[in-house]
Amino acid sequence: METFAQAATMDSVTCPSCGLLCDDLSVERDSAGNLDVSKNGCAKSITFFARAPHTPAPRVDGKPVDLPTAVARAVEILEAAHQPLICGLGTEVQGMRAIMALADKTGACLDHMNSNGFMRNIQVVQNSGWQICTLTEVRNRVDLLVIVGTDIVSLFPRFFEREIWNAESMFGQDTTKREVVYLGGRDIDTSAGIAPDGRKPTVLACDLDQLPAVSAALRALIAGKQLHANSVGGIKVADLESLAARLHAAKYSVITWAAGTLNFPHAELTVQNMTEMVKSLNKTTRSSGLPLGGIEGDMNANQVSTWVSGYPVRTSYARGYPEHDPYHFSTDQLLSRGEADTLLWISTFNPDRLPPRTDLPSIVFGHAHMKLEQEPAVFIPVGTPGADHRGIMFRSDNVVSLPLDQLRSSALPSLGTVLTAILQAL
Repeated sequence: METFAQAATMDSVTCPSCGLLCDDLSVERDSAGNLDVSKNGCAKSITFFARAPHTPAPRVDGKPVDLPTAVARAVEILEAAHQPLICGLGTEVQGMRAIMALADKTGACLDHMNSNGFMRNIQVVQNSGWQICTLTEVRNRVDLLVIVGTDIVSLFPRFFEREIWNAESMFGQDTTKREVVYLGGRDIDTSAGIAPDGRKPTVLACDLDQLPAVSAALRALIAGKQLHANSVGGIKVADLESLAARLHAAKYSVITWAAGTLNFPHAELTVQNMTEMVKSLNKTTRSSGLPLGGIEGDMNANQVSTWVSGYPVRTSYARGYPEHDPYHFSTDQLLSRGEADTLLWISTFNPDRLPPRTDLPSIVFGHAHMKLEQEPAVFIPVGTPGADHRGIMFRSDNVVSLPLDQLRSSALPSLGTVLTAILQAL
């Protein structure tokens, strides 16, 4: 059995720092448990694994206590609560399963820290459906990639390395001949879209708040409509017509976006424009959408919530059964309207994702390096999945789950262990 006491090199490590879940990393461990990425790292993975082992004590009202005392105080707070809000939800699958059990027991509402973004996707699926693909399909089939409103690499640093400019594909495609188009967004880094042979990507730039008009115009052109305008959102209609023709001519186009970056009113309608383009293109050729997510465990939260309750997050158990409402059960709404009386915040991957400021009794289950701006009633540091303990994580495309390994010994409990102890005491 692995004791983690000795220095070692660990290969084929899965990194949970973004939704790609790159599983080809090599990580060095020294005898003190410090981790260092030695192969196939990116800026995010290096930061994730470089955080030194740290085992702070739990705190109650800012004072260090042992874990049983912190658990007992958390139980007291939950027993007095009438409408708890469990949010953040930055954890892996087993942690999320424990959260679901606690929500059911306490009648809590559930919401993820990234839900303001990914709800834009969920609303489209609920309203009209979509046709999307996996990362594997992109890697092996895409010949034209249209990126809407993001540079991708600031969120998913190795996307182009692993999915676009990969050296091999299953069907013998020359991946260096792939075409890349950036649509929308100004001052974004488009250097990753430069082909290995030096071809620069096509960049059709506009302000993000112009994307609704631009996406609607492109959707109309793809559907064969004629526009009586010279430009839309600062982009020439002739350039949009050219893009529509390229999409029709492509053998396998992919239109991709990261919903979290589409931060403007009614952005779900822009997502819907893109998914409807895909439907139109499939009448004569092959096209798919690729929604990018999976940051801070948001795919885990939605997957587990859906298979347990039948609904994604923003679901309440206050009535004794799951009730989904994407507007009323958001963290922002519940806090601003004073409808929650207790806050539980969970962030096990990233110490920088802090709970919202509130006067409510708060319980925080956080990364050991978390530096809180406001001291909660209870703070319980928990282990980091993929470093301090094992776990399971869903990839950005929502169809593949990968194991997270334990890479070092740690005295910190997993989130699931702590929540199970609280549940048993309630």
